Amino acid sequence: MADVAGLVARLRAAGCVFAEDEAELLLAAVPEDVAGRDAAGRDGVLDALVARRVAGEPLEHVVGHAVFHGLRIAVGPGVFVPRRRSEFLVARALAGVRAEGAVTLLDLCCGSGALGLALRTALGPRATLHAADVDPGALRWARRNLAPVGAHVHEGDLYAPLPAALRGRVDVLTANVPYVPSEEVRLLPAEARAHEPLVALDGGTDGLDLVRRVAEEAATWLAPGGRLLVESGERQAPEVAGIFTAAGLHAEIAHEEEGWATVVTGTRPHTPPACPPPACPSPSSPSPSDASPSSPSGV
Repeated sequence: MADVAGLVARLRAAGCVFAEDEAELLLAAVPEDVAGRDAAGRDGVLDALVARRVAGEPLEHVVGHAVFHGLRIAVGPGVFVPRRRSEFLVARALAGVRAEGAVTLLDLCCGSGALGLALRTALGPRATLHAADVDPGALRWARRNLAPVGAHVHEGDLYAPLPAALRGRVDVLTANVPYVPSEEVRLLPAEARAHEPLVALDGGTDGLDLVRRVAEEAATWLAPGGRLLVESGERQAPEVAGIFTAAGLHAEIAHEEEGWATVVTGTRPHTPPACPPPACPSPSSPSPSDASPSSPSGV
């Protein structure tokens, strides 16, 4: 039988704050076919799992899953571990979904597929889910997690791999893009820096490179009244809202103090915004077709 007290002490010495909880999860992670073997066999498997954790590997990678929005999400080496604070994003997304009728979901930078799976599970079969990520390693986990709900999984950069038929039809677009500024990645916990893909952590110079790219095309893919939701740092939120507004979306910021979570929502208007001057010519202004013959046209 495993020495539970010794296991807890070993984890605590390695810096695991919740050593008792982690010990319980590690014990439960010993495969069932091993659990029926002799004690030495079980302890050997457990010791290998503990060694991985003590070496700094994320607990979720070691035990093979993360719990997110009440769901068991399969994860492992090479994929970003879904954070519990992102459950606030799911809650915000669900709060604005109409009570009846078909719903089209799109999860960009989907990683393990946790956000999309949580939304599709909550909404049931009336929801159709598309998920995309540029990282083939992450998509291996996303396909595994999303297969039971019949999701459409696409490999490629943001909107590039999506079918054209989705344009103008997406009701909920989630994009849990990285928002850590490049210079601050080194300040993240070691287990994240060493074991999660950099592409899922580094948001560029100010952390908002991917937010800008997602927002730039969002209105093209959203249905009228459709919403884009992203997570951000609390201090970044006003700038994210400004990016959404510049992209033609109505922006809203929401905070959850308990989970230290901030979500910015951008809603596509039901009617196109009025074209502000000078982009809209006045009746007395010449139209583009009335331009001087010396102006290049159609070239």
